[in-house]
Amino acid sequence: MSVELDHVTLNGAEKIFSADDLYRLGLEASTPGVGEETDLITAHKWFNLAALEGSEMAKEYRQQLTLEMTSREVAEAQRQAREWLKKRRPVLAVVK
Repeated sequence: MSVELDHVTLNGAEKIFSADDLYRLGLEASTPGVGEETDLITAHKWFNLAALEGSEMAKEYRQQLTLEMTSREVAEAQRQAREWLKKRRPVLAVVK
């Protein structure tokens, strides 16, 4: 028996992010490099998504960012996280 893979399809497939991946994206957004600006909204979004996947460190960082952000910024970060999930997490139908 052989398995044939369509590498074009595989290369175009969406990456599945782990809690650690999402946490690292939050760190990158919250600690920019030289000449870059901190993006607290994006950082909060990634930490929020990592926290949903079980990252305790992301929960702590998200909490700290919330103290530095306005309520509108937090709401925007949450909206972006929901949008990200909606686009990337298919709704699972329960078959009975």
